[in-house]
Amino acid sequence: MEFRNRFQQTSPIVLNLIIINGLVFFAQMAFGGLSENQPNTVNDLFALHHYKSNEFRPYQLITHMFMHGSFFHLLFNMLGLWMFGNVLEKVWGSKRFLLFFLICGFVAGVSQMLNYVADYHKIDRVLLDAETMEQYQLAMRLNCTIGASGAVMGILAAFGYLFPNTQLFIMPIPFPVKAKWAIMGIIALDIFGGVVNTANDNVAHFAHVGGALAGFLLVLYWNKTNRNSLF
Repeated sequence: MEFRNRFQQTSPIVLNLIIINGLVFFAQMAFGGLSENQPNTVNDLFALHHYKSNEFRPYQLITHMFMHGSFFHLLFNMLGLWMFGNVLEKVWGSKRFLLFFLICGFVAGVSQMLNYVADYHKIDRVLLDAETMEQYQLAMRLNCTIGASGAVMGILAAFGYLFPNTQLFIMPIPFPVKAKWAIMGIIALDIFGGVVNTANDNVAHFAHVGGALAGFLLVLYWNKTNRNSLF
């Protein structure tokens, strides 16, 4: 009963985003699979690719944020969206929150595109033969980006700015941490992970950082200009 009451009190945009992400995830499983080692049509169409990939389409800067690579990837992102987005939507209203979510996700996508440029710049400067180009295209096709994490990181950054002293329990830390320190710590870990860039790390750290920076700057601008409504 308690869970049902909480679910019924979920703000409308957050609820619809959770439903859309869930439906897209099931569509991924039904039509494309979730394998990271084999290309599939769903990822080709809607995941975010390097701009030099044959699979790149501009709309992927939006669609990638509604896709996920595993059930737990989906679960953790939707949990963050529900816990923190619910509060922000009730403070801002649905229109502003939806715009905020989309902007943060879009900037996260742009940040990942810049990361692709940095990662592949040595190859991009070389004139490749046909066989090597085919292998390069396959590598870019497989190395695509999906997930709402960038948009959720923007939500976390905004929450930390607006409610800095809220006590959060972050596993495995055995004591509550103020939101401002917890979220700054999460962002710092992403920066570290992006700079170190360890092998087999498939997390888009700079996309997370880009989304968080967009969220912070946007809420800072709204707060400074004291705009009560965008519409």
